[in-house]
Amino acid sequence: MTILTNEKDIRKIRESGEILKKVFSFVENKIMGGVSTLDLDIEVEKEIRRHGAEPAFKGYKGYPGSICASLNEVVVHGIPSADIVIQDGDIVSIDIGVKKNGYFTDAARTFSVGTITEEAERLIDCTKQCLTEGIKQAVTGNRVSDISHAIQNVAEKFKFKEVRMFVGHGVGKALHEPPEVPNWGQKGKGPVLQQGLVLAIEPMINCGTRNVKIKPDGWTAVTADGKFSAHFEDTVIVGNKEAEIIT
Repeated sequence: MTILTNEKDIRKIRESGEILKKVFSFVENKIMGGVSTLDLDIEVEKEIRRHGAEPAFKGYKGYPGSICASLNEVVVHGIPSADIVIQDGDIVSIDIGVKKNGYFTDAARTFSVGTITEEAERLIDCTKQCLTEGIKQAVTGNRVSDISHAIQNVAEKFKFKEVRMFVGHGVGKALHEPPEVPNWGQKGKGPVLQQGLVLAIEPMINCGTRNVKIKPDGWTAVTADGKFSAHFEDTVIVGNKEAEIIT
């Protein structure tokens, strides 16, 4: 796990996070009806490299894209394709990783396209709130499951289901590090959070069942019942009074 105590290293990971924020501002304006997810992938890779960074996902365990682009019932790890074209009424989750100065940051956002259903709007709102409440628990002395419980609690209030097949994680000197950060659990369990620990907190919330299936490509995860899923993620540094959100 990456625990940052040196201000020089903290500046480096902040720079990686700043690039990722800029990339999301860029991609937000590219998501519209008629655009393929491959188009987005190509543009995002160019934008990452324009800032002197590398796309963290490309080639990771054989993954072919620079982004994960997950539409509607796709929970996570949607492979960019010229055949997947965004349409009015879609919700589109974009997950992006950046490597800069030897440090990784990881974030995801779910965007609405045109007019979406009321349920889809509630799902996006719920998942944003899950992330917000989870991050509030990322403080020194808490335990990992305090983050998990906060996420699950919000999902249950909305009567949606948190995904359990995939979890948040440590991040920093590698893209995926210990500890795992589940999106469900009882308070007071798991490792104690230390100041300077870098985490990627990422609730994935489904309208229907929490169960997920993996497509034959080995990557694309979809809801078992075909209902919509949303995904939000930020990289944060655990602090004494509050976490620092660096993406």
